[in-house]
Amino acid sequence: MHPEKEPAWTPLADEQEQPRQVRRILKLFRPYRGRLAIVGLLVGAASLVSVATPFMLKAVLDVAIPEGRTGLLSLLALGMILSAVLTSVFGVLQTLISTTVGQRVMHDLRTAVYGRLQRMSLAFFTRTRTGEVQSRIANDIGGMQATVTSTATSLVSNLTSVVATIVAMLALDWRLTIVSLLLLPVFVWISRRVGNERKRITTQRQKQMAAMAATVTESLSVSGILLGRTMGRSDSLTSAFAEESERLVDLEVRSNMAGRWRMAVISIVMAAMPAFIYWTAGMALQLGGPEVSIGTIVAFVSLQQGLFRPAVSLLGTGVQIQASLALFQRIFEYLDLPIDITERDRPLHLDTIKGEVRFEGVEFRYDGDDRGGPILGGIDITVPAGGSLAVVGPTGAGKSTLGHLVPRLYDVTGGRVTLDGVDVRDLDFDTLARGVGVVSQETYLFHASVADNLRFAKPDATDEELEAAAKAAQIHDHIASLPDGYDTVVGERGHRFSGGEKQRLAIARTILRDPPVLILDEATSALDTRTERAVQEAIDALSANRTTLTIAHRLSTIRGADQIVVLDSGGVAERGTHEELLEREGRYAALVRRDARLEPTR
Repeated sequence: MHPEKEPAWTPLADEQEQPRQVRRILKLFRPYRGRLAIVGLLVGAASLVSVATPFMLKAVLDVAIPEGRTGLLSLLALGMILSAVLTSVFGVLQTLISTTVGQRVMHDLRTAVYGRLQRMSLAFFTRTRTGEVQSRIANDIGGMQATVTSTATSLVSNLTSVVATIVAMLALDWRLTIVSLLLLPVFVWISRRVGNERKRITTQRQKQMAAMAATVTESLSVSGILLGRTMGRSDSLTSAFAEESERLVDLEVRSNMAGRWRMAVISIVMAAMPAFIYWTAGMALQLGGPEVSIGTIVAFVSLQQGLFRPAVSLLGTGVQIQASLALFQRIFEYLDLPIDITERDRPLHLDTIKGEVRFEGVEFRYDGDDRGGPILGGIDITVPAGGSLAVVGPTGAGKSTLGHLVPRLYDVTGGRVTLDGVDVRDLDFDTLARGVGVVSQETYLFHASVADNLRFAKPDATDEELEAAAKAAQIHDHIASLPDGYDTVVGERGHRFSGGEKQRLAIARTILRDPPVLILDEATSALDTRTERAVQEAIDALSANRTTLTIAHRLSTIRGADQIVVLDSGGVAERGTHEELLEREGRYAALVRRDARLEPTR
């Protein structure tokens, strides 16, 4: 339940990685460079207009009022009003375009991460908590929203304003400008330190949020609630969640307070600068230095005040970007995940699939698992088109893994699996999806209507096709008896339906898909005997005229198979028909006797 211990954070390594990461972030905005160019023009125009106001103010104080030039005074006043209007209009347009670009970048990131995860092998999801995956997509990408929608534009806007203001200040009085900017390097150094600190804390915070999301996903699912209630662990689960939340509180406080005092000092110093400028100009005049007009001083202080907001914002934006780099890094980790199962550069596409399946010298071991021997080794099996194979054996013998190799949920690590004589690794994914259907013990239904769940296999299926598939799976009468019929919402993971009903829905879904090869992975092992018979009748209808590989737990369901293979310790221990294997009095016969002893208790 607790997050893994964080690796030691090394600023040097982190700083070495940042340039590459920044380049990668900028690449996300490349498709929108035209719109960003417009934003840049608007930012530049707004900055130029805003810095013009202090010069008009100087002319008002030094020329128009002292000389009584009312026409010039009116023109300058009108210009100052127009400057404010243009600045506001440019700001609105800039916000509209930049927010649109930012949201498109967010969309691209979400889609890229989701698409990447869709291409990951089954092994990735067996070792990754669902809540962790959800947190990356929701919390991490959501946390970057401010950066990609407003922070980037704010950075450009503030940087442009600072540069334009400094140029204007130099044009007014270079000596006062130098005095004003003496502490700027110190401010930049402080903001970098604060940014690095927030980045480190943000990384820890996001990992803690992922851990908490995983806890919520697991314990507040329908299955999690049932387990917690029946085991009397609701209070302990609440306590565990409270501990996770408490750690997040600490990290949130640390994240928000990181460098606050140092940034506050910067704000105080910059707020005091106008008083310092007045004092400097007055002392210079008293000591016989060059005279500075009142208009110049007022315009200079106005520019300096205008510099204050974007400068502080710029430093804060730098801190925010540093923190956001941690979020980008977590997203890039998912985008950089190696995809184990990919199509060839030029994959083969089969328009017609007969359904012959062969395992030729097949070996399989999980990636990175060097302990002991392989899960499967030296498997040689041929299942002719339209034939049936049953795979039995003790728990852990590799039965389900063997079935998963055909649709490439896993890839072999030795030998090959072929479909109609073609290595499945050479086929395109569309051929495999059309050619191989899987019905497993753990049926998954979406929180949607019965019709939507069935049409997941064939989106363009008509109502008549849905009913025909449901009748073949012996579930139509039950669906028709529901108040909303095929529009009935099945509930979270199909919990409104019994285990047998969910299995028959899954079978109906596969019938709609109409695959030539069918993998039945212990599809009836969790059902009572009466329900099993109904489901088995549906499976028999589904299996007709198809190549069928049945991963069997109850041996009564596979006696009519053309070929039965007994797996043990990752290899083929026995093979033959039901009668042939019984006569040998070997492992299969022992499994049948055990099954017969257990049958009355079911």
